[in-house]
Amino acid sequence: MPILAVPVKITSITARRVLDSRGESTVEVDLSSRGIMVRVSAPSGKSRGKWEVQPFPDGGVDEGVERVRKFLAPELSGMNADRQQQIDEKLHEVDGTERFSRIGGNTAYAVSIAAALLSATAHKKPLYQKLAGSSKVRISLPLGNVVGGGAHAKGKRTDIQEFLVVPTKASSAIQAAEANVKVHSEVAKLAVQQGASMIGKGDEGGYVLDLKTEQALDLISKACRTVSLETGADVRIGLDVASSSLWDVKQQAYIYTRDGKKRNEGEQIEFMLDLIERYRLVYVEDPLHEDAFEAFAELRKKAGGALICGDDLLVTNAARIDQAVKHGSANAIIIKTNQVGTLSDSRRAVERAQAAEYVTVMSHRSGEVCAGELAQIAVGLSCPMIKCGVVGGERISKLNELVRIEEDAEKRKILAGMAQIPG
Repeated sequence: MPILAVPVKITSITARRVLDSRGESTVEVDLSSRGIMVRVSAPSGKSRGKWEVQPFPDGGVDEGVERVRKFLAPELSGMNADRQQQIDEKLHEVDGTERFSRIGGNTAYAVSIAAALLSATAHKKPLYQKLAGSSKVRISLPLGNVVGGGAHAKGKRTDIQEFLVVPTKASSAIQAAEANVKVHSEVAKLAVQQGASMIGKGDEGGYVLDLKTEQALDLISKACRTVSLETGADVRIGLDVASSSLWDVKQQAYIYTRDGKKRNEGEQIEFMLDLIERYRLVYVEDPLHEDAFEAFAELRKKAGGALICGDDLLVTNAARIDQAVKHGSANAIIIKTNQVGTLSDSRRAVERAQAAEYVTVMSHRSGEVCAGELAQIAVGLSCPMIKCGVVGGERISKLNELVRIEEDAEKRKILAGMAQIPG
């Protein structure tokens, strides 16, 4: 007779308030079973979409921690961590609201990911393999921020929130990470040479430069050409426009304060198309505001092979993905598990998006934690890209984890190489 797996019963749950990479409070959760303990902290976003779940209950992080003790611990104790769907359904049941306003989406995230990690650890499997099942895996291409502005920076800065780079032809995880780091360094070198005012670094490690949009892109383009010739990784540029933060509802226009421009919807679309063509942009995230499904669709039809990615538009939400597919609004999606609260909800969004042939981009938040689970989830859910930054301990932890996953998958003979993206 086959030997039945022993259930990984949760024996204890502990939560505490800790700090993220911005020095802001977040929640950390410990789960235990069979003498094994795992620990997961929740990242937090600064520019959150209005359709995301509520990160913490009224009362903030401390109240979220208290509700783990008061509501979640009694309900989850004794449950089998191998049953991820049941764990996540219980989180929804205990919360009882549509937006996790009772326990908080970040609280749900920490518990949900910890349950998956506890199960994987108990079965002596890496998390990525638990999620991938019997499938071979590819290493996600890292998408990283080299210049930061908008809501992720202070002082004189670019209007666009993130100027990103991705090594589209990297042959390994370490080459990919190092190519992005070299571009990051080259950007600083060129900025100094050109006399650009450098304020420091933003929340995600990109340099804060007092430049207009095209000035920043000119500088980054030069850096990418230099590094691409040196490494052969063909480093391409992407943008996270974060257009909802530029959108003025009363004026019905996108306000570019540093650029001194005001653009209506049609002008914004033409501006994005011009940047895509002039700078060979491979990726544009949130080029229009978070309810602009039809405008997204118009841009998508005209943008050729560029990835038009929804973050605030889609918020890892299956219903909004369905709406975008209906309109033809995008061909890529940002996946942030704490936008929806649980790993099961996140996986459902990934599967829905991949069925529609979207490129799925597993993403960090601007307030991050020093752990590698994001990389494990990205590879395990077959996301061709992982948006995880370039420098800083909380960002490097994800990049180093990709290197470890690649090594581990090769030993297990389940490595299918580096992921690829269109364009």
